[in-house]
Amino acid sequence: MEKNIGADAAKLAGLQIDTLQKIRNGQITLEHLEWFNKLKKVERNTLAGVNTADSRFSLLTTFQFTVPENYNHSTQLASFSKENRKKFYSYNSDITDANYAKATNKLVPGKTYEAKIFGITERVTSENCLAFLKTQKAILVGAQGISIAWQQAKEQFPKGKWTVSFDEKDALWRDAVGHHRVPHMSQDSDGDWHFDLGCFEHGWSDDYCLLCVCDLST
Repeated sequence: MEKNIGADAAKLAGLQIDTLQKIRNGQITLEHLEWFNKLKKVERNTLAGVNTADSRFSLLTTFQFTVPENYNHSTQLASFSKENRKKFYSYNSDITDANYAKATNKLVPGKTYEAKIFGITERVTSENCLAFLKTQKAILVGAQGISIAWQQAKEQFPKGKWTVSFDEKDALWRDAVGHHRVPHMSQDSDGDWHFDLGCFEHGWSDDYCLLCVCDLST
């Protein structure tokens, strides 16, 4: 007696045949399959363009800030340091215009942006963070972006956590031991501010938050 095969089982069988053929043709390698099988469901959804919630990131606040009309991307970090360095308890001297000249996106003078800060709820990699920011249609603005956000709306930054401003890995300054350094800020419970650099390669715990800057149109 012929057995009925469900639609899902038939589809799976077809995918298995197609995958085996692609492996034989060299279009897919076993390393590709191994990598894909290790991904979490939310990461697969992101790669597939499926818009789903990611429980590893929790929205804490949303606000807007406007870039000053006299903003100059190439000198922003020097200007920021000169004007604000004494307001910080600690300030990393490697946060310079020269080190962060390759910012993926430059803020537009006079333009208003929307900003969101997402808390990290479990340990994630930098790649996880970048993938999540892309689902939010974030503009990667790096050190310059977080400095402007702080100038315009520092009261929105959560106390007791580091707020991280990502850029693409290749746009980040690389230190003497080869680590790509990611700008982040924090305010202690007693009010002291810190502007420092984390390591792209080390990952991020729930002590950190993500700064997500977007065009208002998105």
